Amino acid sequence: MSIDDAIKKITELFDKHKVFFGHGTDNAADEATDLVFFILNIDFTSTQNFNDRIILEDEWKAINKLSSLRIETRKPLPYLTNQAYFCHEKFYVDERVLIPRSPIAEIIQNHFNPWLDESMIKTILEIGTGSGCIAIAMAKYFENSLITATDVSDAALEVAKINVKHFLFEKQIKLIQSDLFDNIQGKYNLIVSNPPYVPREVMKNLPQEYSFEPTKALLAGDNGLDFIARILHDAPLFLEEDGILVIEAGVASKEMEREFKLPFKWIDFEFGGEGVALIEAKHLK
Repeated sequence: MSIDDAIKKITELFDKHKVFFGHGTDNAADEATDLVFFILNIDFTSTQNFNDRIILEDEWKAINKLSSLRIETRKPLPYLTNQAYFCHEKFYVDERVLIPRSPIAEIIQNHFNPWLDESMIKTILEIGTGSGCIAIAMAKYFENSLITATDVSDAALEVAKINVKHFLFEKQIKLIQSDLFDNIQGKYNLIVSNPPYVPREVMKNLPQEYSFEPTKALLAGDNGLDFIARILHDAPLFLEEDGILVIEAGVASKEMEREFKLPFKWIDFEFGGEGVALIEAKHLK
């Protein structure tokens, strides 16, 4: 059996059992590809041609076993494989952190152009780092910056530490346990946050896959603004005068815009995604 044949069979299986996709993929074919590549130990960043690769019997058994586990448990694939891709890099993940999937990846890869002069970004703060993927991606794309990455969860910071160490960014990224800005000092050119933003009623109706993720990384009160409101209120104290705040609001985007009436710039993404706003420090004061 070829790789393409295996992916097609698993795609059909996922479709048949109505598996939900929303944790790094948004369709059965992409998730089937992820699963097959994982079993075959193929890295997505590899440039090698695998068109002639034939799947052996024991490999096909392993593919079937993992796909059955995905269907039966509904556990997101990255938790079954302990790996997820973000900004073309592979990260370790487990159920202590959200699975990386933020569209913020695209603006990191674009160096936050045209909103920030790349050469002026010396200090970056990330609020709610989780697996550390956003902080690590920013360290990669802004080599001369110093990054502070925080999370209220000690368990999440343990995962972030694994990834920071793996990517050799221990000198560039400082991990701090903090409830938003509580343990933060200094000022930053850029603050980035993908905070919890799911309203309570929406949370009740999410597909089963989301139940495996840490609730406190998703749930944000009745209107989804519990943490966003605090970030918008406190951020000015920690931004340089020409600094910028980038915040993901997801399903709470319309409520955030209605509630705060600030000149948010909503980012259009070329490769999909929405609900990420940018605002300058001068408009927050």
